[in-house]
Amino acid sequence: MDKLNNIRVFCRIVELGTFVAVAREINVSAMMVSKYIAQLEESLGVALLNRTTRRISLTEAGESYYARSKPLLEELAELDEDISELGKNVKGILKVTAPIDFGGIYVVPAIEAYQNQHPNVKIMMSLQNSHINLSEGIYDVSIVVSNSVDLGVVARKIAETKLCTYASPAYIAKYGEPRDIDELNQHLCLHYIDTPHEDFWVFNVAGEEKKLRTTWHFASNNGRALCQAASLGMGITQAPELSVANYLEQGRLIEILQDYRIPALSIYATYMQRRFIPAKITTFVNFLSHFFDKGEFNP
Repeated sequence: MDKLNNIRVFCRIVELGTFVAVAREINVSAMMVSKYIAQLEESLGVALLNRTTRRISLTEAGESYYARSKPLLEELAELDEDISELGKNVKGILKVTAPIDFGGIYVVPAIEAYQNQHPNVKIMMSLQNSHINLSEGIYDVSIVVSNSVDLGVVARKIAETKLCTYASPAYIAKYGEPRDIDELNQHLCLHYIDTPHEDFWVFNVAGEEKKLRTTWHFASNNGRALCQAASLGMGITQAPELSVANYLEQGRLIEILQDYRIPALSIYATYMQRRFIPAKITTFVNFLSHFFDKGEFNP
């Protein structure tokens, strides 16, 4: 007796409603389907189905058995798919979300390199700075810039960046350079919308993190727009160094308030913890770790 086959047949009877429909689907006789169910019931010692001339219904034991066996069959099918991928090309659609700046500047080249190795994986990337709840099932992988992650989430550190405060030489020449964070209230501030820090700027004061709500003069959810504004002398901005690397190299922005800089922020590739992880997720996260470890990210 192939018990696993009999369980599959039982579940399909529940879903299709008749022995004939299942027999047609698996290309055997209705009598053979009936034999599979009889074998299963005999092995369990209970009746799973009520059979009448008009309809088939589940017994109480049958309801419980279907409710618990169906998820097991689905997990087994997923396991088979994942393992089979190890011996052939990884494929599928991978849905990724990343912060606007890091995703647009650094993740796109990583995706290009990954797809050179795995051309059968299609990647859909959404760029946003707001918090993503992976348990909702919309995304497979979420890249976050933070020092904390949600419960039930696997986090693989792929890089890190500094969170610093910047102004242009022209702004400092016109308004002066703040020497203390309390002086920021006297300056024009450029605010980054939808970050984990919300309406606050974050500083290190005597070894402790301090949040400061600034009065912003210009706000955007795009770090490149804020860097451009800051480089034009529109105000002071606080942003991850990954967003301002080019501006620093060109001398269009300089770091200020360095004594108040918080420890570096980690950049994680995260995904939901589950029993079986699809190969498209594990290969992508592993690739990101090696890609950035080789110096592809060095703001």
